[in-house]
Amino acid sequence: MGMRGDNLVLDVAQPDLPNGWKQMRLGDLGEIITGRTPNTKRADFYGGDCNLISPADLDTGKYVVSAHKKLTKLGLDQCRVLPKDSILVGCIGNIGKIGMIADHCSATNQQINAIVTDSKFDAHYVYYCMQAKRKQLELSADKTTVPILNKTNFQNFEIPIPPLSEQRKIAFVLGLVQRAIEQQERLLTLTAELKKTLLHQLFTRGLRNEPQKQTEIGLVPESWEVAPVGDYLTETQYGLSSKGAETGSYALLRMTNQRHGRIAAEKLQYVELDIKDYKKFRVERQDILFNRTNSLELVGRTAIFELEGDYVFASYLIRLRTNAERLRPHFLNHYFNVDETQVRLKSIATRAVSQSNISATRLRGFLIPVPNVDEQDDIVKTITVIDKKLEFHRRKHAALSDLFRTLLHELMTAKIRIHNLSFDGYLKHVER
Repeated sequence: MGMRGDNLVLDVAQPDLPNGWKQMRLGDLGEIITGRTPNTKRADFYGGDCNLISPADLDTGKYVVSAHKKLTKLGLDQCRVLPKDSILVGCIGNIGKIGMIADHCSATNQQINAIVTDSKFDAHYVYYCMQAKRKQLELSADKTTVPILNKTNFQNFEIPIPPLSEQRKIAFVLGLVQRAIEQQERLLTLTAELKKTLLHQLFTRGLRNEPQKQTEIGLVPESWEVAPVGDYLTETQYGLSSKGAETGSYALLRMTNQRHGRIAAEKLQYVELDIKDYKKFRVERQDILFNRTNSLELVGRTAIFELEGDYVFASYLIRLRTNAERLRPHFLNHYFNVDETQVRLKSIATRAVSQSNISATRLRGFLIPVPNVDEQDDIVKTITVIDKKLEFHRRKHAALSDLFRTLLHELMTAKIRIHNLSFDGYLKHVER
């Protein structure tokens, strides 16, 4: 063991670094500043335009643009104002959450250490390096009821430092990918908001420019019927009570397999069944799986099944099959996923301490609007267009996120060097 200051430090084998790279203490990169919270009893310190950043504001993007708590100029004077591009690291509770200062009017509370780098170091490189080292930071914390990485140990934490020119190039490449990820996040948000507005219009005004009529469920086009969903169902069936396992003959669909109104074959569990039970609980294309029991937030969640393969479904789901000549299953699935419909569904749930439940009987009596099947088909086609746009952005976001994680690891460990990086190859991978 070795000594550094008043703290005992374990000797750790130094990683093999390329020529010109060094392991350096965070404390040697510049100034480490621990934040503070102004007196909360002073109303004149709070409610202004300046940020008092806490760990809850970190990991929300590279820059912390707006904090949950705001200070007046008088309140900010009680703190150490941090320069733009200071690196922020959560050191109490959620160790390793990070961010950067976006302006010249921000400070942090005592749960955050800020790194203000000297001109010899690129702040953006240090930011990304801290992101890559989050697990090691967590391991460096004192394991108390609330994990704490004290300032001394934080200052002594070491990261690999290449020459300044290489720091800047690494930060540039990672920043390019991160900005592309954030762009996809913005597009996802905008497209989701567009879909929400579109769904409301489609299910209250339709596509035929008809006059509206007032009904028990609100305004709908004049020609539409409003009736219990049970009038259009051929089957409502509870799922299988068997407990899932890591292996088995048949995949068991659960609430966790509901993704954006569709069933996804992710994190599956499996069951062994005889052929009779398999046939009874087998899920078929265009079956709708309705989440009947869960927290109030999740009860009523609905998804349609369009996968190939052998699947059965769990007991806290209800399988709905429609008479497709009168009610298209995709139309019903979309309607159940409208925000206003979800509110109505939750209103018919029976509530216990930790769970809510909607029985098949109650669900069958739930009122829905029903246009003729031609208009149902046109509404489904309209929604499908925006769903494809959303799915494109989700795939792009996932591919860019995978690329970022790969680059972050390989660049920070020098497994690839920035001057050898074929970025075009990575971008082609993303476009696929």
